[in-house]
Amino acid sequence: MTTDAPWLIAGLGNPGPWFRRTRHNAGFLTVDRLAGRHGARFRRRGIATLVAEITVDGRPVLLAKPLWFINLSGRPVAALLRRYGVPVERLVVVQDDLDFAYGVGKLKRGGGPGGHNGVRSVGEVLGTRDFVRLRFGIGRPPKGQSVGDYVLKTFSEDELAAMPGVLDRCADALETLVRLGLNRAQDALNVTA
Repeated sequence: MTTDAPWLIAGLGNPGPWFRRTRHNAGFLTVDRLAGRHGARFRRRGIATLVAEITVDGRPVLLAKPLWFINLSGRPVAALLRRYGVPVERLVVVQDDLDFAYGVGKLKRGGGPGGHNGVRSVGEVLGTRDFVRLRFGIGRPPKGQSVGDYVLKTFSEDELAAMPGVLDRCADALETLVRLGLNRAQDALNVTA
């Protein structure tokens, strides 16, 4: 891997205003926050993705929001890797995760999709799971509510009130990952709200 290769941070979510503040769009919300910090705007790249370009300590970083529905994220992500010459080792996928309480973030490289069909799609299309994932905890649905309904519901008022701090911690960790590597970023992020 060349040291001047860009990073690609792909937030997973569903396109369109109806999904904007839903739990399944935690990935979009996170890359939006990071773009906002750097004054970057998302622009359409091809028919399938919005991309914003930033630098972190002089290192090029592409922020992406695939515009296919979340379960089909693999093809747009793979197309971006090819288009910009990003090695899979510099791919970060930001996803919602039912296995962690709201406000908990975790970074890891590799591993199974844990039931997340967007992550599964990326791994299947790339033929590898050796990419970094930022797992944004959204908690489990209340008893009697299906997972499908839960992830497509808007965050609660309490969750939205805490959201700026959660997104800032995620953005801090992503910047630390680019600057100092995975271990340092894990130390910075792997805490609760």
